Amino acid sequence: MKNINLILVLLIFCNSFMNAQDSKTDYKKLAKAFIDNVKSDNKEAIGNLVVYPLEREYPIPDIKNKPEFVKRYNEIFDANLKNEIIKSDPAKNWSDMGWRGIMLNQGNIWLDFDGRLIAVNYQSKFESDLKKSLIAAQKKGLDPSIAFFQTPICVLETSKFKIRIDDLGYNNYRYASWSINKEMNEKPDLVINGGNLIVEGTGGNHQYEFKKDNYTYECAIIVLGEKNSPPAKLTIYQGKKVILSQNAKIVSR
Repeated sequence: MKNINLILVLLIFCNSFMNAQDSKTDYKKLAKAFIDNVKSDNKEAIGNLVVYPLEREYPIPDIKNKPEFVKRYNEIFDANLKNEIIKSDPAKNWSDMGWRGIMLNQGNIWLDFDGRLIAVNYQSKFESDLKKSLIAAQKKGLDPSIAFFQTPICVLETSKFKIRIDDLGYNNYRYASWSINKEMNEKPDLVINGGNLIVEGTGGNHQYEFKKDNYTYECAIIVLGEKNSPPAKLTIYQGKKVILSQNAKIVSR
């Protein structure tokens, strides 16, 4: 009986080991297929494997669908990024990062375990220049009292408020809000500097927290939530008491 149990344990161990080896082989095959598509500039094939929307650094618009990806492909995959991908070795430069996916080098490219492109954390010169021009345009469209910041973070809308969050530099976040019927070229009803970013775990959820007198304004960005969770939420506290809680949509990010 003991011998039978030992054999069963060994079979389970061998099966698990073989599955693990197959998994490693699979991720290398997926990386190799992606490399080959980039090498041949097969925009159509890559476009079929993108998980949309493909996020770009705000205020650059995200890529919503395949036709848009094919049109903007060369804006993202410039010579530098293509060289990094084409010269990469699936066994040496690509890594199985568990539930997060398959990563190239330090994370410029991420694939999932179906071989789909889930993130491009690289910014070409074209996109860098585009970001600067879009930020300049945003500053021109704002009331002069808030037309200075280093990086725009997001614009939220609740049923009552329009909220803009910007990074003034060195993670010094600013909260500006208007009643929902006002425009951002008007003077904000409320401005709070010195906000903090609080990251919750590894799922992507985070919030910006701003304090003024005895009030705390909390803007939560919900990346990983329940099925019917809103994309964002505004909560205002007086001391420790919640005096307002509203779901928010992300107008731009």
